[in-house]
Amino acid sequence: MQHEITVSQPLLDRKGHIQEEGWARQSLWQYDRTKIHAGKLRIKEWDYYAVMSHQNRFCITATISDLGYAAMFALAFIDLNEGKAVQVDAIKAFTLGKTGLPQDSGDYSVAWANEEFRLAFSRKGDIRRLLVAAPHMVLPHGLTGLDADITLIQPPQMESINIATSWADKRTAFYLNEKVNCMPAGGMVRLGDTVIDLGATEAFGTLDWGRGNWTYRNRWYWGSASGQIKGVPFGFNIGYGFTDRSPASENAIFHNGRIHKLDEVVFHIPASGYTDPWKFTSSDGRFEMDFQPIVDRSSLTNALVIKSVQHQVFGRFSGKAVLDDGTIVAVEDFLGFAEDVYNRY
Repeated sequence: MQHEITVSQPLLDRKGHIQEEGWARQSLWQYDRTKIHAGKLRIKEWDYYAVMSHQNRFCITATISDLGYAAMFALAFIDLNEGKAVQVDAIKAFTLGKTGLPQDSGDYSVAWANEEFRLAFSRKGDIRRLLVAAPHMVLPHGLTGLDADITLIQPPQMESINIATSWADKRTAFYLNEKVNCMPAGGMVRLGDTVIDLGATEAFGTLDWGRGNWTYRNRWYWGSASGQIKGVPFGFNIGYGFTDRSPASENAIFHNGRIHKLDEVVFHIPASGYTDPWKFTSSDGRFEMDFQPIVDRSSLTNALVIKSVQHQVFGRFSGKAVLDDGTIVAVEDFLGFAEDVYNRY
């Protein structure tokens, strides 16, 4: 079932259950931390941005997350020419939701910095702005220092994929998420002494905005891409494995600012390794892709009760995506990523 929500409403009822689970084309659920039936150590909040330059073949990702017991901050540069990724990250203990992430996806600003890197995210109306810097980051091609000032455009009529679902064995545990794809990205990226001006017809941003109360162990699969095909904004969001998705999946095609909802998509990851070719198939035949990996941005954290195993693989998608009216969009060597993540915390 793909239950679409069309009316704005509070996310949780008095018992801490989602009032109406499903998916939406806009951010319609009203998130309120005080209604969550869980301690502050269990509440998860995050903003994650990925900006892909198709012309220059690199991606910048930036994360500010507050997991209750700690906040995690990360900045990564993925060089798709060199096939390498570099990252700086940091942890701040026992933030308990005080990092400054907003209650909704409207206007806001949040920032964090240490001696190694800086992150600042903001939104005002149609404009999202990312200011990130890592002066000492050694980039894959030998230059030192990353600095970026990027503007993303999200007009009101642009649809996003929103989902609110819970866990079958614990309905007070929930996942509220908005994915905004295909935001034109302009601005400046400095790599060492080289300054690159991003073009809004070749560089696009994606936002992963999430709030929730998770269960202790989870494994999820997520894939995303944003760009243009034949001059028209095109992208997709695919994923599963996280919460009970019987009310709705988060699988969707983005085409010219509109959502084309998909049913189920399966990731076929080769047992031989994450950098060997993948396949993606769909229950309705509307998303059929081959995926040629370029680089596996992997990480492992294993500290007593906390464990995280992450494989975010960047590469090229080729295949077909079918819109609601039956139009077939041919996809060839389209840059994006797909990930397999296990978390225990």
